[in-house]
Amino acid sequence: MTELDFIDQLKTLATHPAARGLADDAAVLPFGRHKLVMTHDMMVEDMHFLSGADPADVAWKLVAVNLSDLAAKGAKPLGILMGYSRAGDDAWDAAFVRGLKEAIGHFCVPLLGGDTVSVGDGGKRTLSLTAFGEAKGHIIPARCGAAPGHSIYVTGNIGDAWAGLQIASGKAHAADIETSATLLKAHNRPEPKLEDGRALSSLVSTMMDISDGLLLDASRIASASGVNLEIDLDRLPLSKAFKNVFGEDDDARLNAATGGDDYQLLLTASPETVLPINLTRIGQCRPGSGVSLVQKGERIGLPETLGFVHA
Repeated sequence: MTELDFIDQLKTLATHPAARGLADDAAVLPFGRHKLVMTHDMMVEDMHFLSGADPADVAWKLVAVNLSDLAAKGAKPLGILMGYSRAGDDAWDAAFVRGLKEAIGHFCVPLLGGDTVSVGDGGKRTLSLTAFGEAKGHIIPARCGAAPGHSIYVTGNIGDAWAGLQIASGKAHAADIETSATLLKAHNRPEPKLEDGRALSSLVSTMMDISDGLLLDASRIASASGVNLEIDLDRLPLSKAFKNVFGEDDDARLNAATGGDDYQLLLTASPETVLPINLTRIGQCRPGSGVSLVQKGERIGLPETLGFVHA
């Protein structure tokens, strides 16, 4: 059974309208005159973070990736609940707590509770977090509103987090300290686009955060909306730091498009819509299905893997 097979079984249970059919990044629950947005993500050692990673960075990322889902709904964070597994390393736990304090202070979101368990000395850590926030208004973007003719946009740069992972795992090296620090920060301490999400949420036709890779996440919007998302690789916004290490040839752009962990926002909107922040237009929605790639004005084949696929 694949992860998608398992989720299909869960969909038969998640019949409440707030669950959005388990086809979105978050649940949306009416709460009085407001709407509560809720999300839950997990991080597993050696799968989502390296065993040698700084525990403070792991704590930051655990908070940030969940708040990124709230950002994609235009929600203001209200609080978090955490699940934490202890593996018999007091120094690791103490460093994690320091990082958690930094994160909740930086994002102004309180820790309200959770649970801790022991996995035994040297066990693999599994960390989880539930974040909930208040929607800006009654319009909460989903994955299913894109239509032919709509433009495709992203915030920020794509690929820096993948580049940082290559450096952290010793697969690549930057020529200078500043470049290395920029890319490592993108990987270790992502910044969820909370303000951008709130500014855009009532104007877009779809919006989600980029976690598993631009192409894979674009395919999810395509599937939910019943359209084709045509992405122009030449338009991908690559940072100076990324280009300093990996260049900007075809392979570099495909790595950026499939690497994941960007936590930028991917969105679609009618071309007539005036959007209030700086974005990069990377393509267009067309009739059809799935994702397609264009380079130098010509259709090109898709890579074998669109992004990070859970087993």
